[in-house]
Amino acid sequence: MSISIGIHDLSFATGEFVLPHTALAAHNGTEIGKYHVGIGQESMSVPAADEDIVTMAAAAAAPIIARHGKDRIRTVVFATESSIDQAKAAGIYVHSLIGLNSATRVVELKQACYGATAALQFAIGLVRRDPAQQVLVIASDVSKYELDSPGEATQGASAVAMLVSVDPALVRIEDPSGLFTADVMDFWRPNYLSTALVDGQESIGAYLQAVEGTWKDYSEQGGRTLEEFAAFCYHQPFTKMAYKAHRHLLNYCGYDTDKDVIAGALGQTTAYNTVIGNSYTASVYLGLAALLDQADDLTGRPLAFLSYGSGSVAEFFAGTVVAGYRDHLRTEENLEAISRRRTVDYAGYRELHEWTFPADGGDHATPEQTTGPFRLAGISGHKRIYQAR
Repeated sequence: MSISIGIHDLSFATGEFVLPHTALAAHNGTEIGKYHVGIGQESMSVPAADEDIVTMAAAAAAPIIARHGKDRIRTVVFATESSIDQAKAAGIYVHSLIGLNSATRVVELKQACYGATAALQFAIGLVRRDPAQQVLVIASDVSKYELDSPGEATQGASAVAMLVSVDPALVRIEDPSGLFTADVMDFWRPNYLSTALVDGQESIGAYLQAVEGTWKDYSEQGGRTLEEFAAFCYHQPFTKMAYKAHRHLLNYCGYDTDKDVIAGALGQTTAYNTVIGNSYTASVYLGLAALLDQADDLTGRPLAFLSYGSGSVAEFFAGTVVAGYRDHLRTEENLEAISRRRTVDYAGYRELHEWTFPADGGDHATPEQTTGPFRLAGISGHKRIYQAR
């Protein structure tokens, strides 16, 4: 008998500030429907100057440690595509901030927005090898494009932390997975740039190609039929992309693309991404959090996950919602993470977007802006200095 392994707990955090898309539209003269309807976005999280992927990750992970303790956590896998260092894993700072034991392995994974799914699957393998241990998976990103570029409206920031263990309280992850990789240049960020480059049409096409490829492989591996799934959690670079992807999957499988059917399959997965924006690696799992927080009882129902990372790597897999899962949700905390954000005007957002540390190795403090539990206090001798409050 195979053991049950999956997501035992899930918590997320986001930035201090929020920029409504109405403010962005007013600045650039765009009809607001292009944002609200066209891409399905209403606002985006903007990190404070003293926030980054580490502070958000620690804020997401701390409630998990408070609830479950740290003694069984022997691995931290940190997925990000907005890394702060070319050598040191961001998870090591988090390990320190939340007080994990020294007998822990910590590693950082990168493959665009797909990285968190790789982290989840690697975690499952580790737990299968040693069922006594738990793995802390963290996905944390700040999505950033050039000011006044087409990608600007899809920006966002968030971190999702997941505890992976045997006998999970939320979702049991199933075998098999459908996999797909293709070498495409739809989205990338060279080391010498601080903002990503994107070919929008190429990226949509690459995503849809990956939907076909992962589903084909998933089916060939003996996966579930399309009709079995209660809901679909897609990667959401913007929420309307999830609708495009599901419509494409239905077409590919020979089904009608009824609007109500599509809305029923994924409408409840977009609530958090709509107001947070693109959080890269965290996006799929923000979708899962939104679904679990809003849906009628999903006990025993299979969920589909489609994780896409530009460049490109994608994976389609399934998970079944566990009996009693509602007792372990963090719905109030999740809504608080969103509602506590302070509205920033366009000028303030622009200033935060352009804020950066000097690269001279001197002592540089950050403005005290965040009201969160962790902050990036500054930099000294090229070393980042973090504080727990």
